[in-house]
Amino acid sequence: MLNTWLLLFGAIVLEVAGTTSMKLSYGFTRLIPSIMIFVFYGASFTLLNLALKKMAVSVAYTIWAGLGTALVAVIGIVYFKENVNVIKVLGLCLVIGGIVVINNSGIRH
Repeated sequence: MLNTWLLLFGAIVLEVAGTTSMKLSYGFTRLIPSIMIFVFYGASFTLLNLALKKMAVSVAYTIWAGLGTALVAVIGIVYFKENVNVIKVLGLCLVIGGIVVINNSGIRH
C-alpha cells in the first residue's frame, strides 16, 4: 500500500509541475516549458493510473486534484507573487478539509 501512496504523491507532484509549466510557457510561446507541460501531465496520469489499481477512484482523485490545487495555489502565492487574502486562505482550508473528509469516509482503499 505504501507504493500506491508513493505513486499517488508522485502523480500530484508531476501534475503541479505541469500546471506550473503552463504558467511558465506564457501561452505556448516558450518552447521548453511548453514541452514540459505534456511530459509532466503524461507522467502524472501514468502514475495516477497505476495508483488506481489498488486505490478507490473517489479517494485517489480527490487527493490528486485537491492537493494539486492547494499546492498550485501556494506556488502562485509564493513564486508568482499572486495576491493572498482571507477568502483565498479559507478556500484552501476548505479544499484540504474536503480531502480529509473524503479520505476518512470509510471507503476501503
